[in-house]
Amino acid sequence: MSQELIPTELVAPIFNPATFGNRGAVQDILRRLRRDYPLAKAEVPGYDPHWIVTKYDDIREITRQDELFHSADRSKTLASRIAEQMMRDYTGGLPHIFRTLVHMDEPEHTQYRNVTAAQFMPQAIQKMETSVRATAKRYVDRLAGLAPECDFATQLAFLYPLEVILKIIGVPEEDHAMMLRLTQWLFTYADPDLMRPGADPTDPAEIIRTWDIVYKEWKDYYDAVIADRRLNPRNDVASLVANGKVNGEPLEERAMISYLVIASSAGHDTTSATTATSMWVLAERPDLLKRLKAEPKLIAGFVEESIRWASPVQQFVRSAAVDYELRGRQIKKGDLLYVSYVSGNYDEAAFKDPEIFDPERSPNRHIGFGYGLHICLGQHLARLEMKSFWEELIPRLESVEMVGEGKMAQSEFVCGPKYVPIRFKMSH
Repeated sequence: MSQELIPTELVAPIFNPATFGNRGAVQDILRRLRRDYPLAKAEVPGYDPHWIVTKYDDIREITRQDELFHSADRSKTLASRIAEQMMRDYTGGLPHIFRTLVHMDEPEHTQYRNVTAAQFMPQAIQKMETSVRATAKRYVDRLAGLAPECDFATQLAFLYPLEVILKIIGVPEEDHAMMLRLTQWLFTYADPDLMRPGADPTDPAEIIRTWDIVYKEWKDYYDAVIADRRLNPRNDVASLVANGKVNGEPLEERAMISYLVIASSAGHDTTSATTATSMWVLAERPDLLKRLKAEPKLIAGFVEESIRWASPVQQFVRSAAVDYELRGRQIKKGDLLYVSYVSGNYDEAAFKDPEIFDPERSPNRHIGFGYGLHICLGQHLARLEMKSFWEELIPRLESVEMVGEGKMAQSEFVCGPKYVPIRFKMSH
């Protein structure tokens, strides 16, 4: 069975941030969509129609063709008609409040990406290994000091990648807590534990109200940083962005602020989500911890499988720039496509036994970092952070188990665990 219109009652829950607090429920919906509606339209009240793209091969076909499926023309994430109109009203006609690399099309996307790309290539990341590993070891020592129980998400996973990326950007330690707060307001605007105080997630305009607030706070902060780095450049990403040029001109203001925003939010949040997920898996799988301790060479594969398993970026939206046929469907110019990365990473046609966590999965061509020209700029840094952390921790982690209920954040965009309460033993 493969029909063109998805029943609203089946698909509407994935338009609701609260649904993502239950990963099992989300996976059940996506599994059924892959089976019965692998590429079909959703007509959810309050939203323009979307093609829901759930199959791995379709996701790769769309995301490798940036000239055909645009990122800049419409909201890059799910937004109601009301929210989209508010965005345009706020920005003077633009479909986004932020203008990050995620929101750009070619050639602008590559021009802006090149401002910092060299800093995140494997050769440059390799030079950071000693520093990143020292930070990882310090956080592993901190974890040992929290024994026998802690909430791994809030007390460690949220903090370690945050420190790594903010040091690279050039943000002093006393401002790290503020950056974490703004990141949570941005990505988990509807989560009762993480959202902006006073936010009303039942209001369709809330997402824009919150994004407006966080954009202004980040702008106020980074305006001063940019002015400083133009006068006194340093060896950090803030200096590259402040002094960067596109077509011989400084970066456009909104794009420059947004560049630093995405680095200081997505630059840690997705790695934090994956790291917290990894510990949750270990806490439920004593056999896996035993295996990793016996065969440390499996840690690299454990990291890759964790990225697939966690899939923290749930979805992005693209719009068709031309008429296009995909999976026998006629996509029309202007149509919206909801691209579900978490579905693609669990596609039975692409991964054998996708519901089994396998650190020896090979090949593991997950799309946890995206695909094509828009693939995550920080992917090599994220891998280094996680590999360093687990290589420092696994030899010292004697046992771990959940002590209470783990909880996922409520977010239809970037989603990961918000609580991973564990009981554990470590050697010193």
